[in-house]
Amino acid sequence: MTGHSQTTTKESITEAVLRSFDSCDNERLGHVLRSLVTHLHAFAGGTKLTEEEWLAGIEFLTEVGQMCSPSRQEFILLSDALGFSMLVDAINHRAVDGSTESTVLGPFHVDGSPVRQHGEEIIDTTTGQPLVVYGRVVNTAGEPVPGATLDIWQNAGNMLYAVQDPNQDPNNGRGVFRSDQDGRVWFVTIRPVDYPIPHDGPVGRMLNATGRHPWRPAHIHVIGSAGGHRPVTTHIFDAASPYLDSDAVFGVKPSLVHRFQPHQATEAQTPDGMDGPWFSVDLTIVLEPLPPPRTSQPHQRRQD
Repeated sequence: MTGHSQTTTKESITEAVLRSFDSCDNERLGHVLRSLVTHLHAFAGGTKLTEEEWLAGIEFLTEVGQMCSPSRQEFILLSDALGFSMLVDAINHRAVDGSTESTVLGPFHVDGSPVRQHGEEIIDTTTGQPLVVYGRVVNTAGEPVPGATLDIWQNAGNMLYAVQDPNQDPNNGRGVFRSDQDGRVWFVTIRPVDYPIPHDGPVGRMLNATGRHPWRPAHIHVIGSAGGHRPVTTHIFDAASPYLDSDAVFGVKPSLVHRFQPHQATEAQTPDGMDGPWFSVDLTIVLEPLPPPRTSQPHQRRQD
């Protein structure tokens, strides 16, 4: 039985809460909660948190929850803006053997994007600077991965994702592509633009109160996956963005920054339908093969 008496000092309060988890059957849950309580109580003590500040924090988190909807995840946004998402990413997704580095998912991913054909537009190219993405999916040995899936999404020329903008088609700027026998994928879009994370809610007020800007460098989101390989959530960052060194969600990694090459419509490799200047970017997604599953060895019958 866990007691809750004599909790009159800072230390005894913490100890009592930690003891309350002694009967937790889930070892990992118990470990996480004990660590959370230890650090949370240390935070309150170390900052000499006032009751007014405690209540303001409760009200802030309540508003964060109230801002969440099927098309907006303010808690993920808060995690992103505090660098917590990237910390969890760094702990759990360490790129090995040259595999593509990961970064944040962001709050605007939507499942069920349409499967598109190679060369198809995911967005009306008259709404921005046309961009052709030439992609290839390989494993860490450099071998092509046929049948890999690239889930792509990005913002429109007005800086908004389709889920943010009722005037856009829900599938605008989105598409799922599958690599061919050579691991290749290509599609047509527009050059992404820098944009501010949603700052009309509690996360935005936090940024403003601390003198931080809400801007993210221009990028295209990619989730690469294939059977027998570890999936990766990553970005294609535009090297020309002025916000690469001050991303509001700390998501930039040097290996994910790409130069978008300018072209003229008169060039031989210009795709059909391009009648003016356009850009291209080469993208290689390197997937890490999963280790083969362990097979249980049959028990040998003992010979007497």
